[in-house]
Amino acid sequence: MKRYCLILTALLVVTAGYAQKKNFSYKFYGQVRGDLFYNSRANAEIVDGLFHLYPKDVNPDADGNDLNATANGSFYLLYSRLGVDIKGPNIGKAVTTAKLEGDFRGAGSNWAVLRVRHAYVNLDWGKSAVLVGQTWHPLFGDVFPQMLNLSTGAPFNPFNRSPMLRYRYTNKNVQLTAAAIWQLQYLSAGPNGKSEEYIKNSCIPEFYVGADYKDRNWITGIGMEVLSLKPRLQTTIGDQVYKVNERVTSLSFEAHVRYTDSNWLVQAKTLLASNLTQACMLGGYGVTSVNARTGEQEYTPFRHSMSWVNVVYGKKWKPGIFLGYLKNLGTGKSITGTTYGVGLDVDQVFTTNLQLSYNLPHWKLGMEYSPSWAWYGDKEGDKGKITNTHSVANHRVLGVVMYMF
Repeated sequence: MKRYCLILTALLVVTAGYAQKKNFSYKFYGQVRGDLFYNSRANAEIVDGLFHLYPKDVNPDADGNDLNATANGSFYLLYSRLGVDIKGPNIGKAVTTAKLEGDFRGAGSNWAVLRVRHAYVNLDWGKSAVLVGQTWHPLFGDVFPQMLNLSTGAPFNPFNRSPMLRYRYTNKNVQLTAAAIWQLQYLSAGPNGKSEEYIKNSCIPEFYVGADYKDRNWITGIGMEVLSLKPRLQTTIGDQVYKVNERVTSLSFEAHVRYTDSNWLVQAKTLLASNLTQACMLGGYGVTSVNARTGEQEYTPFRHSMSWVNVVYGKKWKPGIFLGYLKNLGTGKSITGTTYGVGLDVDQVFTTNLQLSYNLPHWKLGMEYSPSWAWYGDKEGDKGKITNTHSVANHRVLGVVMYMF
């Protein structure tokens, strides 16, 4: 065993020396993070409550007691992470950089296992840059809530890291972005639940185009996203199987603004979102017609309005507030069959986060109180709109400690 360790050490030394000769530079970074949380109610959530979205509806038992009116809480360190930033060697006039970052979030029920967060290379020619790999979805972008909750504003702000090809053009204060995006960890909803198969069978990636204006203190911008999925490839009618050619296509739009100075961070974003379930948001689609012979279906996407505002002040002591609101706008066409998606029975959600953190070099300690309300009701007509609503509330308290290196 000692011999193998010596061989490995020698290989690392040789590799490091070779990297330096070839104009490589790299920097390791990471964090150890612990999250202690309490919820007064059961919630729609990810990773057993670490990633909180909105409170669940009333679920009465045989005596009329609400099964979801039950408190829960825990303590996790799954979002501790380690990464490396790499630079060089350059390719012609292009500056080459790369990032590889992982955490212990896992996937599905395998939570406490290593997961890739970022893995990409970027070639920068000055005004033009091309990124190949997995990183933040452009809808997440440069304007996102600064808060302690790991949801980072979801379901009001898109949350997604995906494999992509991204091109950026920058000229003084103007930045243009175009991206073709696929799915891996964050997936669209459909007949078989959340799955990569819908975009894989589509053979068309998700597309994004956007424009930003940036100066010393301000970022303002707009973006548009298009997603085209194939929900199914075949149907079964009786004992007959039929090949079908189904597709649902949706458009989403967003606008954002951010102001920063030495003490203040003030920012906001609004979206007209359509079927963005792959971004940890509410949405989906419904069946508008069915071929009686083959069972082939046509679809229409649900539309949601999502908006948020975030204000944070200070350097060492940082108080902050986040306000998020979403509204189910229903569909543009009448639904005659099944619906597929996330939170399609929710009419509205409102959340506020009150936070206070103490920040030192390499350390952050913080507390956050987040009351959240969701309105449920009856579907009105055939376009997915909801009336006769009632609200349920969750009160979430979060404590965070982070050591960053």
